[in-house]
Amino acid sequence: MKLLRVGTAGAERPALLDAEGVLRDLSGIVPDIDGALLADDETLGRIRTAAEAGELPVLDAAGLRVGPPLARIGKIVCIGLNYHDHAKETGAEPPTEPVIFFKAADTVVGPHDTVLVPRGSVKTDWEVELAVVIGRTARYVASREDALGHVAGYAVAHDVSEREFQIERGGTWDKGKNCETFNPLGPWLVTADEVPDPQALGLKLWVNGKLRQDGSTSDQIFSVAEVVRYVSQFMTLYPGDVINTGTPAGVALGMPEPKPFLRVGDVVELEIEGLGRQRQEFKSA
Repeated sequence: MKLLRVGTAGAERPALLDAEGVLRDLSGIVPDIDGALLADDETLGRIRTAAEAGELPVLDAAGLRVGPPLARIGKIVCIGLNYHDHAKETGAEPPTEPVIFFKAADTVVGPHDTVLVPRGSVKTDWEVELAVVIGRTARYVASREDALGHVAGYAVAHDVSEREFQIERGGTWDKGKNCETFNPLGPWLVTADEVPDPQALGLKLWVNGKLRQDGSTSDQIFSVAEVVRYVSQFMTLYPGDVINTGTPAGVALGMPEPKPFLRVGDVVELEIEGLGRQRQEFKSA
């Protein structure tokens, strides 16, 4: 299923995109799409049955904003340097264990919402990423084989980053990762049954119409299953938590000087195979 939330910011309603691409209203079945729903197999089954039977009311999509597909996100765990080609382009040694950092849940915006270039920024960068959404509590997961059973679904994430704040201003990466609007998510939460192999997804990103990133999750250093297993050894993952699993090569940071960092007025578009497409205009904070 393709689950999404539509409407004005802060007042989104739950919806579903059916097999024919028709937007359907879920508000008669559930109040929202969140961790509680993802952990509720019975209600998810009711939604699936109603969708297959064509019983869900149609929503007029014209002019309707698409918000983040998940409400009340618990935590966003991010994996750095998780593609062989990205580590190479930045001159970094491939990590021997996953590099973990965090983004605050309040960085999340809709897939087509405006992204704000921070005040004083000179190195705002782009990163298309596969987001993993947790649907079952993961605590000390024993094996990679077990790990994917804790995944509710997948989404497109844009891990916008300010590289000067991240690398040159001291401390950890957090200052360059948690600026306002720095995690567009969606358009859909695609349930795991529709993604049989998360290591076979193409990722692309364009800046002002120019293709900048063109990669595949097959190039990940640590697979989705290994990332879920590994992270669960250090913290408990709950339904509604999100893991951003890293970005392929093609970011501004890895390019020759003068690096084409993002500026006010730029337009970024990105997509992941089967998970939908995003488009953001960049404006001043």
